[in-house]
Amino acid sequence: MKENNSNNKKSIKKIPGKKLMPNTPKFNIMWLYAAIIIGLFVVQYIFSGNNAKSVNYQKFENEMLKPGDVEKLVAYKSNELIKVEVYIKKDRINQSKYDNTRTKSNFNVSANSPQFEFTEGSFEGLEAKLKEAIPIADQRPPLNIESRESPYAGWFMSFILPILLLIGFWVFIMRRMGGGAGGGAGGQIFNIGKSKATLFDKETQVSITFNDVAGLEEAKQEVMEIVDFLKNPKKYTNLGGKIPKGALLVGAPGTGKTLMAKAVAGEAQVPFFSLSGSDFVEMFVGVGASRVRDLFKQAKEKAPCIIFIDEIDAIGRARGKNNIVGGNDERENTLNQLLVEMDGFGTDSGIIILAATNRPDVLDTALLRPGRFDRQISIDKPDLVGREQIFKVHLKPLKLAGEVDAKKLSAQTPGFAGAEIANVCNEAALIAARRNKEAVDMHDFQDAIDRVIGGLEKRNKIISPEEKQIVAFHEAGHAIAGWFLEHADPLVKVSIVPRGVAALGYAQYLPKEQFLYTTEQLLDGMCMTLGGRVAEDIVFGKISTGAQNDLERITKLSYAMVTIYGMNEKVGNVSFNDTQGEYQFNKPYSEKTSEIIDIEVRNQIDRAYQRTKTLLTDKREGLDKLAHKLLEKEILFQSDLEEILGKRPFDNRTTYDEFVNGIPEVGEDIIENLEHEGVVDHNADLPENRSTQV
Repeated sequence: MKENNSNNKKSIKKIPGKKLMPNTPKFNIMWLYAAIIIGLFVVQYIFSGNNAKSVNYQKFENEMLKPGDVEKLVAYKSNELIKVEVYIKKDRINQSKYDNTRTKSNFNVSANSPQFEFTEGSFEGLEAKLKEAIPIADQRPPLNIESRESPYAGWFMSFILPILLLIGFWVFIMRRMGGGAGGGAGGQIFNIGKSKATLFDKETQVSITFNDVAGLEEAKQEVMEIVDFLKNPKKYTNLGGKIPKGALLVGAPGTGKTLMAKAVAGEAQVPFFSLSGSDFVEMFVGVGASRVRDLFKQAKEKAPCIIFIDEIDAIGRARGKNNIVGGNDERENTLNQLLVEMDGFGTDSGIIILAATNRPDVLDTALLRPGRFDRQISIDKPDLVGREQIFKVHLKPLKLAGEVDAKKLSAQTPGFAGAEIANVCNEAALIAARRNKEAVDMHDFQDAIDRVIGGLEKRNKIISPEEKQIVAFHEAGHAIAGWFLEHADPLVKVSIVPRGVAALGYAQYLPKEQFLYTTEQLLDGMCMTLGGRVAEDIVFGKISTGAQNDLERITKLSYAMVTIYGMNEKVGNVSFNDTQGEYQFNKPYSEKTSEIIDIEVRNQIDRAYQRTKTLLTDKREGLDKLAHKLLEKEILFQSDLEEILGKRPFDNRTTYDEFVNGIPEVGEDIIENLEHEGVVDHNADLPENRSTQV
């Protein structure tokens, strides 16, 4: 193409691999500032306060001074001369000889402004002339002599200062409305539709790499392949394949989705745009869609590149739900624009989109289809091996004692996510520093695990002896039920030391890590959870509010067994689990079925209660011994339970044993150190939670 140099046509800029676009001039916000300043100057000139008419002394004396029209005179020195301001009396200004003055000052001269002015050589000469014109002092108008060092001082205060204040206020308002300070995108009101994405490239490289991501080997491999797509595209396209458009990172909070995206930004040798789903949300209509368009426009200019949208559920929720009748859903407009940009008629290759969410069930199906998010990468909570790798990463910066073992710590923290493991390591370091230690040992880590699970220990909390006795028997009930139920998880620690906001005591277990649970396991877990309430009923003949957390969990578990897992004969093999929110406020079953579900749940909980009551009644002696021992020591470990109750009658091998020592029971060396190491359990979601509190 030949370049056109004519003056009446726009020049064309050619970009390799891009469409030819005219070099159109961009709007500069400084022109607007200049226009505002000029306008303010004009307005200030029109409405300026002092427009006094200049006259000579003879006219002033003959037409104003001698007739008695002058109210006062104000004299000040200006440029080696004396300027005199003349103020006419209000009742004389309406005379015909002052018509020209009234016409000129109709809208721009205030009532307190001078109407005329003249000059004199000195103050003494002025006073002499006034005495000569009017000899009697009482009949002369008062003469005020003022000291005005600069003639521009009043002009600055009345003219320049208001303009500067208006300009400052205007700039402040525009920056506030633009959502940011400075001159970048979104910094002014005219840039409000610009994308807020942060660009990471060779100049602003992220230091995090895949070596910093542990415990997510499968997910890391998937993401590394996406990076390789952009680095070596021909390796895949030579065989006829197409580079995926996008990948969705799905996982529970704290599992490392954002960390994985940071590692991609650190590893990829291509531009990386990072932003949050909430960055598209604004109070103005159309801003979200405009920001989506601008984001992809910038990405196409930088292609090949990667776009990362964190918490995409902020704009990717399913459409058509909870709409306001007659209203405009700005979020849906933003989502529609995102769908078009990801896979529309004008889509260009070379842009890969990464997104993260912990709520994939609420996302729109159009967003999840192949061609948009081709891959969904699951980032689950790490297993034993994964937790060990994560511990090794977070233990590196700590000064550790020789006894600290990442393998033991990983086995003692089932269900912990990466963020919780990082928190445990940090808390352990803080606890060791608080105790003035030179290195962090296992005892500090166990205290940190307890704090993450149950909260801050509150030994100084005032509890009456009666309440403490109730808590002791409550926790002893949990321990006895768990000890003599075959499918219950082995109890490792029971305490009546208050922790957290409302926990007066807790029991901790070490479960076998598994993904499937049988009906027998769930029912035994329900009985173990009811052990505290049953113990209160047996010992005191009355119940307390301490079982609230237990009742909530067994109610949720029982309803799940009946309505989700199909573990009830009368209701049958049906599941009413509504993960997509399709039913909304409507039940997917009749009122009769609802009544049957309620009855079966109650019967199931009643059977578990009676079973637990029978068990604790038979083991009443052990219940009393365990409760009194708790009142004495406050914290009991598995070795204490074996001393009081004897060995557990069931030979259940824990995951800790299999992974750490490979022995059929908890080893004696571990039992001896339980006082210092406190094996604990932490699983957040039913039916996996094996920690009970009162």
